Amino acid sequence: MGLLAPSWAGSEAAAVTGDAGYLRALLDAEAALTRAQAALGLAPERAAAAVTAAAAEPHRHDPRTLALRARAAGNPVVPLVADLTAAVADRDAEAAAYVHRGATSQDILDTATMLVCARALDTVLADLTRTADALRRTAAEHRDTPMAGRTLTQHAVPTTFGLKAAGWRSLVLDARERLASVRAVLPVQLGGAAGTSAAFHAYAEAEGGPVPAPDVGGRLLARYAAETGLAEPALPWHTLRTPVADLAGALAFTAGALGKLAADVLTLSRTELGELSEGSGGGSSAMPHKANPVRATLIAAAARQVPGLAAVLYGSLAAEDERPAGAWHAEWQPLREALRLVGGAARDAAELAAELRVHPHRMRQNLDATGGLVVTERLVAALTALTGRDEARRLMDTAARRTTQEGIELAAALHDALEAAGRDEGGAPATEPEVLTPPGTPAPSPGTTPASPDTTPAPPGIPPLPAARLRQLLDPTDYLGSAGAFVDRALARTENDPQEPV
Repeated sequence: MGLLAPSWAGSEAAAVTGDAGYLRALLDAEAALTRAQAALGLAPERAAAAVTAAAAEPHRHDPRTLALRARAAGNPVVPLVADLTAAVADRDAEAAAYVHRGATSQDILDTATMLVCARALDTVLADLTRTADALRRTAAEHRDTPMAGRTLTQHAVPTTFGLKAAGWRSLVLDARERLASVRAVLPVQLGGAAGTSAAFHAYAEAEGGPVPAPDVGGRLLARYAAETGLAEPALPWHTLRTPVADLAGALAFTAGALGKLAADVLTLSRTELGELSEGSGGGSSAMPHKANPVRATLIAAAARQVPGLAAVLYGSLAAEDERPAGAWHAEWQPLREALRLVGGAARDAAELAAELRVHPHRMRQNLDATGGLVVTERLVAALTALTGRDEARRLMDTAARRTTQEGIELAAALHDALEAAGRDEGGAPATEPEVLTPPGTPAPSPGTTPASPDTTPAPPGIPPLPAARLRQLLDPTDYLGSAGAFVDRALARTENDPQEPV
């Protein structure tokens, strides 16, 4: 029921991957097999109808009882076949002989698993589309909303929230593209005891059916795929677990992509940042004031679990012989849990993205919190043209250190650094043309030229920096690079438009 798994409890993915969902898929796989054989003349049409009718009554089978009886054979197909055979016999005694005929347990369980995966992925893909649509709207609305870009937890340079949201959307579309590609090729499984389909040949030969013996396996595989709606594989894949491994990789990527969204929301919704908040945050059992980012929390939890589950599924690629002992069995629970976690995360991401609250005023407050340090990269570039790169970097390091340690504005610290550089070279503060004196600078000494609001001082031989230019350089909202253009490029991509390799 998901008592300890709120990340997937109540989701559509949980419903289709639960025991009842698996039972439904197992019965669907058995019924499709009999219909496929009937279509090729390997079973009577009345048998196909009887098996299909009996398989449409999953309530006649108790998952718990099947689970306990499965211990004898190691999988639930064996007891289910016995019960389904009895149910068919109640309708048509002769039709009962065609239940599961020629198949092995792995044929049915693998096919049922692919049906479960297909049904679960359909719900995930729909939720990823909802998420991408909501993020597109957010990115467009906040295309030019400035905020502090952060690297290694610290303010770096200005960016825009629109660019961040566009990045989230890009990852969601990447995930959707990968899952859709896997969904399109989820294959049916049919090979008999050791992947040769020999039993189907034997029945065809014994009954003198119209299908030529050498072609029975391939033609039946194709028809079985058509009956189930799954893809037709080139050959049975009992120990060729590419479909499961590919799905594992796509699920792990999706969990990580949604986890990136969650990680950013968790960080930016911290009390001391307050740049984002969930539309309907969760409460606390002890602290009434709290509105916890619950959806982001659950997504983050899923993102930490799915890669480990994927590792188990990748490990099952090393399966021995034509049917393995243990490798196949090890897939069942991790695959189901990965589907559930990603399904729950996709549901939560769609709700989170649709209801996300953005607080531009807090973004601007935080952008200004370092007193101009967020644009030192730009100042270095501007000073390099005046002083050379090494000197520009030295001057900015000095000014930035004072801003950080003494709390003075960067403009004043830069003013002092430039004056000091002039004195160190044996010169004096520039007097022609007149220079800008930042607020708080002492009055000029007798005999010197008062500062004017037109330029900032520079060492002898260095052209002065106009005050208007300095104000522009210190404005973080004027240092956004190509952020807006990148948002436009990203939003031009549709969910059916594959991303070019980076």
